[in-house]
Amino acid sequence: MYSLIRKFLFSLDAEKAHQFSIQSLSLIGKLPFPLLSIPNNPTEVMGLKFKNPIGLAAGADKNGEAIDGFGKLGFGFIEVGTVTPVAQDGNSRPRQFRVLEAEGIINRNGFNNHGVDVLVENVKKSKYAGILGINIGKNAMTPIENSLDDYLICLRKVYEYADYITVNISSPNTKNLRSLQYGEALDDLLMNLKNEQAQLSQKFGKYRPLVLKIAPDLMEEEIASVADSLIRHSIDGVIAGNTTLSRESIVGLPYAEQQGGLSGKPLHHLSTRLIYTLAKELNERVPIIGSGGIHSLESGQEKIDAGASLLQVYSALIYQGPSLIQTLAQHIKLKRF
Repeated sequence: MYSLIRKFLFSLDAEKAHQFSIQSLSLIGKLPFPLLSIPNNPTEVMGLKFKNPIGLAAGADKNGEAIDGFGKLGFGFIEVGTVTPVAQDGNSRPRQFRVLEAEGIINRNGFNNHGVDVLVENVKKSKYAGILGINIGKNAMTPIENSLDDYLICLRKVYEYADYITVNISSPNTKNLRSLQYGEALDDLLMNLKNEQAQLSQKFGKYRPLVLKIAPDLMEEEIASVADSLIRHSIDGVIAGNTTLSRESIVGLPYAEQQGGLSGKPLHHLSTRLIYTLAKELNERVPIIGSGGIHSLESGQEKIDAGASLLQVYSALIYQGPSLIQTLAQHIKLKRF
C-alpha cells in the first residue's frame, strides 16, 4: 500500500510532498480509531514510561499540526519542532532534496516554523496520550551571543505542555548555531537552562527532563567535552544526533553538492559512531536517544547495542512507510540496566 503512496509523494517536490503528508496526517488524526496499533515494548527512560522505544524525530512536524496523526502510526513517542520564539520563513526554496539512490535527504530549511505560540496551541488541542517532546531553537535574526534569551523564552512557554524538552544547538542550517556545542558557550547555556528548569519545576509542580541534541560531526575529543558538560550540569538526556555536513557516503550522487544537513540511510554509521563514543564517556550516567540513519531492524539494533536507550526515525518513514516503525517497535531488543 505504501509503495503506491510513495510513488505519488515522490512525484512531487520534496517540500510539497512533506506539506501534503502533514495535511493528510492531520486529517488522519481526527479518525476515531487507530490507523496502526502501537506495539507494546515498554521501557522507562528519564523517569518517563514509554510504551515502546521508537520515536518520531523533530523536523517532521515542526508546528505540531499532525501530532494525533503521527500518533496513529505506532510511535512510542513523538518530538515536535524545532520551534523558535517568533515565526520565521527559514531559508529560500528549494531547500529539500532527495538523494534517492542512497535513501538520503538533504535539507537546509533553517528552522522554518510558525513560532512557539502556535505550536503550544496545537499541542493543547492534541489528544495524543503518548510521550511528547518539544524541540526548541533560536531565531536566525537573534545574534549568537543572545541565543540563551531565545531558548529561555521557548522553555518557559512549552514547559507545561511537554513531557520533555530538547534543546537544539546542532542544526547546520542556522548560522553559528553549532558553536554553542563547545566549551564555555555550552556550559553557560546548560547552566542557565537547568536553573530555569528548576524554577519551572517548582512553579508547575512537575519535572520535565531537559535533553540536548548534538551533531554527528563532532571529533572524539569534542564528544568527550560535551559528555563532561552533560554530566556536570545534570542534563537528563542527549540525542545523538542531528544531520551531517559530510558527503563522504554520497559522493557523485545527484544533489550531493547541495548545501545543508544530510539525513537518512547515509548517516547511519556516523551517528552510530557518535552514540558508541558518547556512551563510553557517559558510562550510563545520561541516557542516549539514537537518531540518524535508522533504516532497518538491524540498523536500529546497532544503535541500541552501541548504547542508545531510545530511537528516533524520520527519513526512513518517508522511504519505507509506517511498517518500519511497527517492525522496530515490536522486535528491537532493549538493554536492561
